[in-house]
Amino acid sequence: MPEPSDHQADLGRKPGPYRVEGYAIISSDGMIADASGGFPDSLMIDADKEFFARELDRADVVVQGRNSYEHQANSPNRLRLVLTRKIAGVAPNPDTPKSRLWNPAGASLEEACAALGLAGGLVGVIGGTDVFDLFLEAGYDAFHLSRADKAILPGGRPVFSQIGPGRTPEDVLTEYGLEPGPTQLLDDHHEASLVTWTRKPST
Repeated sequence: MPEPSDHQADLGRKPGPYRVEGYAIISSDGMIADASGGFPDSLMIDADKEFFARELDRADVVVQGRNSYEHQANSPNRLRLVLTRKIAGVAPNPDTPKSRLWNPAGASLEEACAALGLAGGLVGVIGGTDVFDLFLEAGYDAFHLSRADKAILPGGRPVFSQIGPGRTPEDVLTEYGLEPGPTQLLDDHHEASLVTWTRKPST
């Protein structure tokens, strides 16, 4: 599951051939991981895991930080881009044959996807914090934000670096031009819910 990456960059304007969708489950205080960077049991909601797996099966490519991984049955079959500063642009990933290492400071999303044989499609962004921030600037077409409101992770890793006292993940999504859809209940016992945020139509 998502953990923060070591990369910060401005991706710039999102290329037209790609639809970019983000996926995160957060605690009530907006965290995607605990203070150690681990993914706690309190965020492991079965209904959310099932939704996450179905959605990533739709994606043409998964984009993640170097410590992120979804640990699903179909994970080895997915094309993916792993963000890193350690290369100039795009390079093979020795750990995973179906993935490429990508430094957005040296190559565009289009160039990175072309290295995987893609010329368009659905990009599924799974974090961590720096990766989620990167695509805020480029522009998400949708962001699927799950909440486990019984979970509290003081000192944890935030879904977006911009959140803080008096500033929620929902505030950040609104600032970057997305609006919420209806709330879907995932798990009543864990007070877990899902809201899909989508880009406001151009006026």
